[in-house]
Amino acid sequence: MTAPDPDGLLAEQLLRLTRRVHRIQKRHLEHRDLGITPAQSRLLRTLAHWGSPPRMADLAERLEVVPRAVTTLVDGLEAAGKVRRVPDPANRRVIRIELTDDGRAALRELRGARRSAAEEILAPLTDEQRAVLGGLLDTLIDGPDPGEGRRTA
Repeated sequence: MTAPDPDGLLAEQLLRLTRRVHRIQKRHLEHRDLGITPAQSRLLRTLAHWGSPPRMADLAERLEVVPRAVTTLVDGLEAAGKVRRVPDPANRRVIRIELTDDGRAALRELRGARRSAAEEILAPLTDEQRAVLGGLLDTLIDGPDPGEGRRTA
């Protein structure tokens, strides 16, 4: 008989939670009728964090996707009036992507949809449980502290 695999169970739970989060966020996006896919939402959020309009290659690198995927996302967002392509002031051969006013308004709606989805997901937890979960998630996101020794079994 094999011993239970607690790490395997945790991995499965994380994957199931991730799928649930995506489903709920997608539903909240659809209810707001923005016509924006989750991937386009991620591109808009990423774009909003730049101080100046980035190049398509910069977006692809930050999103960890191939440049062609960014082109497709930008095409859809540009057709919807959420972003626009602009020439780089220093090199007219380079194209940069910037948010439009409609794109900024969509981001505000997207933030509201994400907040609503998070509230739905976290509703069963107490404030104390949320604080513990937040600390655990920070540890998982940031990785181990380099000053700490590795845990051994």
